[in-house]
Amino acid sequence: MNDLLGRCTDRKDLLPILKEVQSRSGYLSAEVVSALAQALELPVNEIYGVASFYSFLSLEPSGRNTLWMCRCLPCHVKGGQQLLDAIQEQLSIGPGETTADRSFTLRLTNCIGACDQAPALMVNDDRYGSVTPGRLKEILSRYT
Repeated sequence: MNDLLGRCTDRKDLLPILKEVQSRSGYLSAEVVSALAQALELPVNEIYGVASFYSFLSLEPSGRNTLWMCRCLPCHVKGGQQLLDAIQEQLSIGPGETTADRSFTLRLTNCIGACDQAPALMVNDDRYGSVTPGRLKEILSRYT
């Protein structure tokens, strides 16, 4: 963490630093937020404002893998609800929850930029299009 704080010299550094911290620890702890606020000489609530604005940042511990389910209209029309139901059934979690073994966290998002391949989802940074409930098990097995 100290190596990141050393690079944090200007407000424009905040988002890249937040992303890096999260990639290392899985979430942004209160201690990290406080240290960044001090390093940048910004109010803590400004750091929290940035961290809570972006859906890809989390202020709570997440699973080792984050599953992003697209909720845009094309995904919904092409079977997104059935896919979400299958995810919830296979992982036994709902949106915003993490599996008991901390393997997966399920998050809903408005768009992942794959409307032409609806329904779409992402696992971490890997995007999958035209996902069916039947294909879901094979996709999730890559991350266990």
